[in-house]
Amino acid sequence: MAKKVVATLKTKDGASFAKVIRTVRSKKTGAYVFTEELMPADQVKEALAKKK
Repeated sequence: MAKKVVATLKTKDGASFAKVIRTVRSKKTGAYVFTEELMPADQVKEALAKKK
């Protein structure tokens, strides 16, 4: 599955997007959960600076 996403991001239309994977602690179980987001590459630093 990851290969398809990477291949999609390398096309000329998707070149300006980045996949951000973040670890978040679950309030219910206390375990870490991974969240994935596709966002424009110029917004990555701003998104990582914010805490959710």
